[in-house]
Amino acid sequence: SLLLLFKLSRFLARRTDAPFNKVVLKRLCMSRTNRAPLSLSKIARLMKGKESNIAVLVGTVVNDERMLEVPKLTVCALRFTESARARIVAAGGECMTFDQLATQRPTGSNTVLLRGPRNSREACKHFGKAPGVPNSTTKPYVRSKGRKFERARGRRKSRGFKV
Repeated sequence: SLLLLFKLSRFLARRTDAPFNKVVLKRLCMSRTNRAPLSLSKIARLMKGKESNIAVLVGTVVNDERMLEVPKLTVCALRFTESARARIVAAGGECMTFDQLATQRPTGSNTVLLRGPRNSREACKHFGKAPGVPNSTTKPYVRSKGRKFERARGRRKSRGFKV
């Protein structure tokens, strides 16, 4: 369970000098939105040339159907989707848990610590400069995306002005 994993990570962070364990502990304490998922294709791209190392992700590994061939990878993560696990194993790779990683690499040597894209959430597209302000790429909160919704003044030259 996550509580036991937290205890193990805290023990390793305290008893080893490796900063790897402190980072893993910090990421285990993070909220769900800060433990963003990472796709198989992104992991494969980031691990190119580092196939002997273990990819470590404090989060979920998800499948990417657009990727045709998965390379042989050793991945350690909190959870894997069924399809992602099946594809890694089929390619001759290995899906590890954090307690398995602690027995094999207690200091995090020969590992690559990865992180999912946090700001890819739909909610993050609404953050920033107010929509309608010059040079703003912020997405407005609109009820619908039709002709009558936020398409008048300030949006079209023919309706007064365009920002």
